[in-house]
Amino acid sequence: MRHDNDVNAMTTIRAKAFNFVRAHILSPRRAASYGLLAVVGAGALALSAAPATTEAATPAAAASVATAAMTAPSKQSTPSKKADTKKAATSTTKRATYKVLKVNYQSQPNFYWCGPAATRNALSAMGHNVTMASLAKTMGTTEAGTDSAYEITSALNKIMGGNKYRTTEIPKSSATSKQADTLKKDIVATIDDNRAVVANVAGTARDANGGAHSYEGGHYIAVHGYRNDGRQVEIADSADPNSASYWINTTDLANWIATRGYSH
Repeated sequence: MRHDNDVNAMTTIRAKAFNFVRAHILSPRRAASYGLLAVVGAGALALSAAPATTEAATPAAAASVATAAMTAPSKQSTPSKKADTKKAATSTTKRATYKVLKVNYQSQPNFYWCGPAATRNALSAMGHNVTMASLAKTMGTTEAGTDSAYEITSALNKIMGGNKYRTTEIPKSSATSKQADTLKKDIVATIDDNRAVVANVAGTARDANGGAHSYEGGHYIAVHGYRNDGRQVEIADSADPNSASYWINTTDLANWIATRGYSH
């Protein structure tokens, strides 16, 4: 049987090994010099019990295999250089610090349609062609003006479809640093979404070039661009076509909005 043949083969191998040791190890000193060979020989005997090539069963081949196993690098423990490079490139990627949406500007035809005009200018930056008259009707605008930013938000969502726009108030007489920072983030996020912001302002503010813009009774403007990471924003102002566009510091805009709100 095959099992008996395997036993006989092992017996023959062991006998040959014994004779080899007896013939070559003649003294304690020589035995010491053959110590390493004996150990490797034992390993070779163990290897011979399993199917293997003749070369792999020799002491030199066994030592070579052992050395290769100890010195071979581990693929799992070695980090991928390409992966590290890709990760570094991703971590240094920054979004744009400047973006302006193109507005098809129109000025308001009377003193109380600033709400419809600002909303119309904002919608034009998104490719919508809506009349001020239809927006005035939707928002309930009268000679007293448009009530609040909530009416602007409702009209924007009606034209855009869905509820992308929402209203944020700055209720006190001046904006906190947190509210100014929130306004900056809201403007950047909205414009990055290819939508313009409409802000309800009151009082006087100066633009980035020092020009004064005064609306003591309140006014609506469209915000359609930012630069310097949103620290300055571009205004489309329907009140005066001679001053239709200007840049303003976002913190100044936040204080201009104070007591009112904005749609974003």
